[in-house]
Amino acid sequence: MLIDTHCHIHDKALFKLPPEDALSHMHANGVGKCIVIGTYPADSAEACDFAQKYPEVWWTYGYHPNEYDGNSNKLTSDLKSASAGILKNTKLVAIGEIGLDYHFDGYNRDWQRHLLERMLQLAQDYKLPVSFHVRDAYDDFWPIFDNFHIATSVLHSFSDSEENLRQGMKRGLYFGVNGLATFANIPHPPLERIVFETDAPFLTPKPFRGTINKPGYVKNIADWACNYYAVDSGEVAKITTRNAEKLFNI
Repeated sequence: MLIDTHCHIHDKALFKLPPEDALSHMHANGVGKCIVIGTYPADSAEACDFAQKYPEVWWTYGYHPNEYDGNSNKLTSDLKSASAGILKNTKLVAIGEIGLDYHFDGYNRDWQRHLLERMLQLAQDYKLPVSFHVRDAYDDFWPIFDNFHIATSVLHSFSDSEENLRQGMKRGLYFGVNGLATFANIPHPPLERIVFETDAPFLTPKPFRGTINKPGYVKNIADWACNYYAVDSGEVAKITTRNAEKLFNI
């Protein structure tokens, strides 16, 4: 069995296929579980509701750095409301995706850092792992991360430098490997530190680039891993599934 640890199939605005079709395709390709990812409070609530409908689906509570408008009072209210309600849900497996994204201009970096600190405090309080979104921002990310005591977590869609790969390894993090691995020249961690993900509907792997990504395409990422690590498919599935189950307690 394989696991998709990061997808957005609950989001009807992003994912244009019927979720039942995506889940059927997932099972047909040997992917037994998936995690839907929250990117802001209302989206996280939708992820929670979606996970209740399907026994093979779990969810995360997140706040993407590019979604925050700097309203600290509203953030406090949102987190207080979540703590009184959906964060008590038994299918919640992580906080995320959260982090820093300096790739595009027009986003306030002070707001992003403030949001990350608030969300890391939430993860620390609830003793939950984190799904991190970090892009072009590791110089600021590591000092903030090191100020908190966070359960073993994952760098979602890691595509940065060998040095930041080493920094993540040193901190005991896992690395999310998705369709990027099938067509981009990026560094890769040892198989023992990998969890598979799709980021569906984004980052569709070869040979399906140009189409909507689906959780079932984890199989194609696993096929890539077999070739890259020179390990048979059973061992790839065993290791990455064990990693995902340990990380997210699913």
